[in-house]
Amino acid sequence: MDKKRVVVIIGAGPAGLTAAYELLKKSSDIKPIVLETERFVGGISRTAEYKGNRMDIGGHRFFSKDERVNALWAEILPTQGAPAHDDKILGREKPLVLGNPDPEQTDDVMLIRDRVSRIIYKRKFFDYPITLSARTLWNMGFFQTLKAGFGYLGAKLKKREETNLENFYINRFGKPLYATFFESYTEKLWGVHPRNISADWGAQRVKGLSIGKAIKNALTKPFRKKGAEQETSLIERFIYPKKGPGQLYQKMADEIVRMGGEIRFGETVCKISLEGEKVRSVSTRLQSGETREYTAEHFLSSMPIKDLFVAIGRENAPKNVYDVATALPYRDFMTVGLLVDKLKVKNKTKKKTLGNIVPDCWIYVQDRSVTLGRIQIFNNWSPYMVDEPDKKVWLGLEYFCDEGDGMWTSDDFAFIQNAVKELVEIGVIESENAVLNSTLLRVKKAYPVYFGSYKDFELVKAWLNDVDNLWCIGRNGQHRYNNMDHSMATAMLACERIIRGETDKEAVWNVNTEKSYHETKGRGQG
Repeated sequence: MDKKRVVVIIGAGPAGLTAAYELLKKSSDIKPIVLETERFVGGISRTAEYKGNRMDIGGHRFFSKDERVNALWAEILPTQGAPAHDDKILGREKPLVLGNPDPEQTDDVMLIRDRVSRIIYKRKFFDYPITLSARTLWNMGFFQTLKAGFGYLGAKLKKREETNLENFYINRFGKPLYATFFESYTEKLWGVHPRNISADWGAQRVKGLSIGKAIKNALTKPFRKKGAEQETSLIERFIYPKKGPGQLYQKMADEIVRMGGEIRFGETVCKISLEGEKVRSVSTRLQSGETREYTAEHFLSSMPIKDLFVAIGRENAPKNVYDVATALPYRDFMTVGLLVDKLKVKNKTKKKTLGNIVPDCWIYVQDRSVTLGRIQIFNNWSPYMVDEPDKKVWLGLEYFCDEGDGMWTSDDFAFIQNAVKELVEIGVIESENAVLNSTLLRVKKAYPVYFGSYKDFELVKAWLNDVDNLWCIGRNGQHRYNNMDHSMATAMLACERIIRGETDKEAVWNVNTEKSYHETKGRGQG
């Protein structure tokens, strides 16, 4: 017998899939129908494959202070119980879970990975986030270190009003360190100077980090108990699906279908019909041009709010709210996948890696001379992402742009050639001859932006809250630069309230906004 209560979920990314999964697991009388524009699940958290090599679009560490999210990940993919390929060869010890799967025998497993992220600046490596290690001070040099120290003291003595992201950074790091390690990368990422970006972004992503926290972290590290709380950006270990994040979301999608839910691909929401203060139905357009209409008791949306309001229509929302929502800016994303035979940059750390390559998951490119923003080394995320991890290095070169600009519309071949030249320029590879294969991917609306009409976003949020049966979840669904776990938590909270018959949405919007949620396990969950 079919379940009678239908819930329509827009988007098959982390939030949308979590919503469908939670409803099926925790309610016996709800049938979720997931509507997805693309032909794949996972959204920006998908895994793309090119000639046997896998790409994590944007890079996704699986780490959360929300125990419910951790439990869900473990339910879908258990943590490894035996050494992975590279751990075995290199003799690296990991806190294996006795009795859990062996990654050499099955794909359905999470790997335990070491987090290494650094900044490359003038062909030198600096820790990310900035630490006060001996290497950092050596690379900066005596006079730059002295300047940075006085700059930090000056920032502590005279705090700036945090009216923008530039002031937010300077208050925490001082002006010299901000100018060296934050200004250029932030401008590449968002396309505008940090002084024109809301300080909300800093509160969202940088959270409690500062030079003060870096000093405290360095001093207390030898005395910390294993498992002691740290800022998210300071974690030293995370879990990761053997074949990338898309593997977890594909398995979750398979479970949703097995439990009786539906995922309909190639359907783009084009119209949302309101009746009073409720959504009556949503209509989708198929690639064939055909349209379909769905009615439901509740609707959960993880689609970009800009597109949501276009589907609602100008005539169905107050003009000021509609204008703010449809003017919300986004930043788009391009990744060049490069397969190379070796790297020029040397591993001078104490961390063992296959082929002795640098151990970084991410390398942030601070040099102003190149447009390249960040480099991923997929070998270090998981050796199973690379066809021949012992012999070759699989890189992801990340660029930030706006849909329709010169970068976005450039010829694929020319763009890849320029990316290779930039990699040579900053000293990561020796020459263009090191490249064995390449590909290019574009991702729309990867990052909701905190400037422009965002300053009036509260108008949009308030109006959406008054639509009783519409729940906005996920990164784009809330126009908030959330991590995966935050996006999944918004879905969990929304589903919890739908099942209980509650209508208050404030807790759903509050995920990843309160200090207590950032710093304490189990808090901020509503």
